[in-house]
Amino acid sequence: MKARDWLGVVPFIGMLGGVPFVNRVEPYVLGMPFVLFWIVLWVVLTSVIMAVIHQLDPATKEEESSS
Repeated sequence: MKARDWLGVVPFIGMLGGVPFVNRVEPYVLGMPFVLFWIVLWVVLTSVIMAVIHQLDPATKEEESSS
């Protein structure tokens, strides 16, 4: 597996693997309990990581060059 393939695993680990470790109400971050902030953070980070994977994908470069 290449590095871009492993990037797809990072959100899974962060979202599901991290929740048991951050499962507490305090501290509050941006007015949200910490666990809710953690989940929202990973939703945003997942979008960023998927955009990076899309840019690294060689098939994307082939589609751009053929257009």
